[in-house]
Amino acid sequence: MNTSIRTLIAASLLTPLASYAGDYRVPMHKVNEDGLVNAIGTVKIEQTEYGTVFTPNLTGLMPGEHGFHVHQNPSCQPADGKPAGAAGSHYDPKGADKHAAPWEEGHLGDLPTLSVNEDGEATTPVLAPKVKFEDLEGRALMIHTGGDNYADDPKPLGGGGARVACGVIK
Repeated sequence: MNTSIRTLIAASLLTPLASYAGDYRVPMHKVNEDGLVNAIGTVKIEQTEYGTVFTPNLTGLMPGEHGFHVHQNPSCQPADGKPAGAAGSHYDPKGADKHAAPWEEGHLGDLPTLSVNEDGEATTPVLAPKVKFEDLEGRALMIHTGGDNYADDPKPLGGGGARVACGVIK
């Protein structure tokens, strides 16, 4: 199959993913106990017929997998002795009160894991099938140290580590 045919097929498969509700561009910053540290890029958020797509354009992160969540409050300020603590807990409007995979019945703010390449860049989009675009304004987008096991066992909230980057969705 020649390259132009492959390109045409790929483009036709991506066409249904075009956004139809506008988008958000969320500026992301590293965080510490004193507040926002430095800008690391943006995350574009778009609603599609398959769910909400989060497309990162980030640099300066540790390589590997990172927990990625929507948090309740629109703040990245420190609180309770932790970076971005004012963002509150994972977004959970239905009171599921448990961490789970983005396609299961857990916190609505549970997103697919964010992958960071060897150069500290994250550019791979993730799809959150249950997240509604209209529920995101006035929330925080958070990146945690380490991966995410999408469960509360053996560690709560997916076993993710400290909050390392944050942005307010507006």
